[in-house]
Amino acid sequence: MSHDVSALPGRFDVAVIGAGVVGCALARRFALAGARVAVIEKAVDILDGASKGNSAILHTGFDAPVGSLEQSCVEAGYAEYLEIHGKLGLPLIKSGALVVAWSEEEEALLPTLMEQAHQNGVADVEALDETAMRRAEPSLGKGARAAFRVPREHLIDPWSAPYAYLLQAIENGAEVLRGAEVTAGRRSDNGWVLETSRGTVDAGLVINAAGLWGDLLDEKLIGRRDFHIKPRKGQFVVYDKPAAKLASHILLPVPNKITKGVVVCRTAFGNLLVGPTAEDQDDREHAVLVTETLEALKKRGEEILPALKDQQVTAIYAGLRPATEFKDYRITAHDRTYITVGGIRSTGLSAALGIAQHVLKLAELNLAAPADPVWPTVPNISEFFSRDWQTEGHGGIVCHCELATKREIQKALDGPLPTKSLAGLKRRTRVTMGRCQGFFCSAEIARLTEGHFDRPMAEKAQ
Repeated sequence: MSHDVSALPGRFDVAVIGAGVVGCALARRFALAGARVAVIEKAVDILDGASKGNSAILHTGFDAPVGSLEQSCVEAGYAEYLEIHGKLGLPLIKSGALVVAWSEEEEALLPTLMEQAHQNGVADVEALDETAMRRAEPSLGKGARAAFRVPREHLIDPWSAPYAYLLQAIENGAEVLRGAEVTAGRRSDNGWVLETSRGTVDAGLVINAAGLWGDLLDEKLIGRRDFHIKPRKGQFVVYDKPAAKLASHILLPVPNKITKGVVVCRTAFGNLLVGPTAEDQDDREHAVLVTETLEALKKRGEEILPALKDQQVTAIYAGLRPATEFKDYRITAHDRTYITVGGIRSTGLSAALGIAQHVLKLAELNLAAPADPVWPTVPNISEFFSRDWQTEGHGGIVCHCELATKREIQKALDGPLPTKSLAGLKRRTRVTMGRCQGFFCSAEIARLTEGHFDRPMAEKAQ
């Protein structure tokens, strides 16, 4: 690719590198502020890095470090999600959470954690003795001693939210370049010329939201890095839908210095999830599933909810979080033309909208917001609200485990942000993610997606 070939024509006010949840939220915020935005993503689909695997909880930030940037971004992001989710067609499943103590030492920590919640502005936490705790969650294991309730911790759809953010950015003028790795960049008189594997992009402000690759991108573009990404792998076990009846709250452990610990909760898709683990590794691309670790995770899940012993596991998956040597986020405006948004760990889904607000302030751009911004809505794939299969003209159900219709698949394959891979289609429609894991529907999906994917489903991986 010649350096002189423009991948996206014209000059952009802002180029966001990375289309994970944070990059999508940044694109939306800057587009709604009136900026001409380019989003550059090296994968063929969005959400292909750290954002593809998480526990899908909308956090209040009750347990974030007091006074931290993370806490303020989570608080602001939480508030904005509540404000906008209805307009974008995004689900909110109000479940509340219980922080459960399983030892005398953990029980002794509960008052301190409740005080931390108060300091973080989450004033409605409520202490529960063992009787009240078991009334709230009758299926809890014998080892549970006491808990406190966090009423405003909720469940959301972790993929439709960032998709909606980026879709709104596009509907308000943003452009997205996928399958384009940023290989270099040179400063121009009033910004940057970014070189990508698909050509150049000219922008006044570059925002590094490259997630697991953020420190290396800083080194490539500005010749320094102020943090080092050490990927933290989280493995998850997903139980079949009947298991969801075992817990109405999100069941949180007492966190330690390394991790928030193993969570048990329902998902927006009607399953029950146990995870994640917290395993540091060097590999930034592969989150390998380890049988012994998954067995230990199942065992822990069964200690929390003994009735899980009788439930079927539907799926197992793993994700990587971009952990650094620092506890807090690494968000820095290096100058007026370059901002790094790094070290966004497990709270990225909740904090993304708040991070975008914070970065817009750091950018100090002189912009004129559109008077009447476009508000698109995204299809609902959550089990808790009406689905496409319940309305006429859907063309038939293709994936029977997850009740995904032909019309849903076709919508995901076209429009302003068409999906280009099976992984992307899964995140948009839930196909192949149910009990049979694609055994019955894969042939039909391969037929429907022919000519749409970067790599056809029928083509064997090299």
